[in-house]
Amino acid sequence: MNFFLETLKVIGFVVYYLLESLVFWVVPRRKKNVSGEIVLITGAGSGIGRLLSLKFASLGATLVLWDINQEGLKETSRLARENGAVRVHSYICDCCKRQDVYRVADQVKKEVGDVNILINNAGIVTGKRFTDCPDSLVEKNMEVNIMAHFWSYKAFLPAMVASNHGHLVSIASSAALTGVRGLSDYCASKFAAVGFAESVDLEMRYLGKTGVKTTIVCPFLINTGMFEGCRTRWPTLLPIMDPEYVAEKIMTAIRQDQEILVLPRSIYFLLALKSMIPVKVSVLLKEYLGISCLMDSFKGRAKED
Repeated sequence: MNFFLETLKVIGFVVYYLLESLVFWVVPRRKKNVSGEIVLITGAGSGIGRLLSLKFASLGATLVLWDINQEGLKETSRLARENGAVRVHSYICDCCKRQDVYRVADQVKKEVGDVNILINNAGIVTGKRFTDCPDSLVEKNMEVNIMAHFWSYKAFLPAMVASNHGHLVSIASSAALTGVRGLSDYCASKFAAVGFAESVDLEMRYLGKTGVKTTIVCPFLINTGMFEGCRTRWPTLLPIMDPEYVAEKIMTAIRQDQEILVLPRSIYFLLALKSMIPVKVSVLLKEYLGISCLMDSFKGRAKED
C-alpha cells in the first residue's frame, strides 16, 4: 500500500476511534461480570487494596490476597467474607523479593488456579530528597513499586495469553506523569510502571490477544495515610481524594476495560498542557498548584509499635 492510501487509512481510523471514545464518554460501556473470576490483589492488607478486595468480594469473585502484613491480611479476609466472598485465599508475600513472588505464585496456581485479574497495588514511598535517601531505600522502592510487577506478570501472564482471557491492572500514580521534588525514586518507579504496562499491552495487541486487557490507574494523593502530612494549595483543583471514591472509580474502569484512569479529571488537562508549554511555565504552574512543595510537610504512615 502506498503512502497516500496508508495515510488515508490512518486518518479514517483516527476519526473512528475519536468518535468511539466520545460515544463511550456520553454512554458508559457495559460493565463485565467478574463473578467466579480469580482476582489477585497485592498490598491487600490495607488501603485501596483492602477496598478493592471488598468490592470484588461483593461481586462474587474468588479472592487471592497478598501482603507482607499478616494481621492486615486476616482483617481483609474477614471483611471480604462478610461482604459475600465465598472463596478467599490469603498469602504472606514479600513482593520486593523475586523468589518469594515466584514461590507464592506457584502455590496460588496449585491451590486456587490460574489468576484472571492481576492487580499490582502494593507500593511504598520514601519521601526523602534524592541526596538524603539511603541506597537501601531506593532499591526497596524500585523492588516493590516496579520490579514486583515484572515478576507477577512473569508468573501469571502466560496462562492469560494461552486462554486469551485476563486483565492486568497497574495501580500507578499521578507521580508517573510528572516529576515531583522529594519523590525522585517514587516518580521513577511509577514512570516505569506505566511504561511497562503500556509496553506489555502493545505486545498483547501485536499477538492478537485482545482478550487480555490492561488498565493503568494514575491517581493523585489518596487519604490512606501513605502520604500523611502532604497538603495541596488549592484542594478544589487537586483534592486529596477519598479512598472509597477512588476504589469505586478503579472498579468501574476495570469492569469497563478502560485502558487508563487518571484522577482527578483536572490532571488530564494538566497532562495535555505539559506537552505543549515551555519547561519554565510547567515549573511555574507546579509552584502555583503546590505540587513542588507537596512533600515539604510529608510525615507518612505512622509505624505501629
